[in-house]
Amino acid sequence: MFADIKQYFESQLPKVEAALDESMNVLKRDWPYDSKAETVHESMRYSLMAGGKRIRPILTLAACEMMGGTEEMAMPTALAAEMIHTMSLIHDDLPCMDNDDLRRGKPTNHKVFGDDIAVLAGDGLLSYSFEYIARYTKGVAPERVLDVIARCGKCVGALGLVGGQVVDIQSEGKKDVTIETLQWIHEHKTAALLEFCVVGGGILGGANEEQIQRLSKFAMNIGLSFQIIDDILDVTQDSATLGKTAGKDLLVDKATYPKLMGLEKSKERAEALIAEAKDQLKPWGDKAAPLMALADFITARKN
Repeated sequence: MFADIKQYFESQLPKVEAALDESMNVLKRDWPYDSKAETVHESMRYSLMAGGKRIRPILTLAACEMMGGTEEMAMPTALAAEMIHTMSLIHDDLPCMDNDDLRRGKPTNHKVFGDDIAVLAGDGLLSYSFEYIARYTKGVAPERVLDVIARCGKCVGALGLVGGQVVDIQSEGKKDVTIETLQWIHEHKTAALLEFCVVGGGILGGANEEQIQRLSKFAMNIGLSFQIIDDILDVTQDSATLGKTAGKDLLVDKATYPKLMGLEKSKERAEALIAEAKDQLKPWGDKAAPLMALADFITARKN
């Protein structure tokens, strides 16, 4: 399976990178561009093009193709998901949040451009994500595009990424955080965006309501597993391997699965979630191979 996902990444990653680069070029080329916006554009590009595994856009493309859709149908939404993810990283790294100096092996956005520009660059990427879906999605029924845009807003908002981040911050240093609260944090802070990627890709490819429910369960499970593995890596890998500062969760006394369950039980929980996720894809047979392999990759990764 790992060899398969390596080949899949090797085929998809260059396409995603090129499309992300083009999405930034569009801001200058296709619109009346004001040079006064140069600084925020550079800041947006700096973080968006800083590398990374691009799991979210690749999940979007894979889900759409599994449903019989095309790469072209899903690419704008795939890029929007990466823009939102990048926004969340820029904001997470700010001194008022995690106060981090390193991201993807490079100085964080606010270290290069300042706190004020970093905030605005994140805001710029968030707004551009909605515009990009609406303006550049082609060959898909308007009601499906509208559904994807609505789900995009929900996954970022108070019942998504923002809500998860709020409860995560409020839980720091507290001794009474339960597994149930921790799961709520992970479901909203991390899994909600992954769910948007998979379900959004599926909707663009023509998924019906029953199929959407299966895709949603798959995505929420891999999202939870993804965050559990992140928690594990934070205490088992060094900063050079992670591409960001290791040990930050321990430093701020953050609630994590290793802290509440221990390393071994956390690993077992992550593996169980992936197994449950893959069960949801059985009706698609061989067509689900890329998503199956992406699920396996989540527990195998080292950064």
